[in-house]
Amino acid sequence: MAKCANCGKSTTFGHNRSFSQRATNRTYKPNLQKTLVMEKGRPVHKVLCAKCIKTLSKTKA
Repeated sequence: MAKCANCGKSTTFGHNRSFSQRATNRTYKPNLQKTLVMEKGRPVHKVLCAKCIKTLSKTKA
């Protein structure tokens, strides 16, 4: 479920870098929100990232 329904953004992986440059694994999680979106004139519940919510509200206004 940790995936944006609009753009497909999901968890990515990288490294934490300490002062000594030792690399330890970490995850980057997207800012996902459960929102109500109008689709073909009907309200639909979707899980969207914050960027998609922002762009959808810009195009709607």
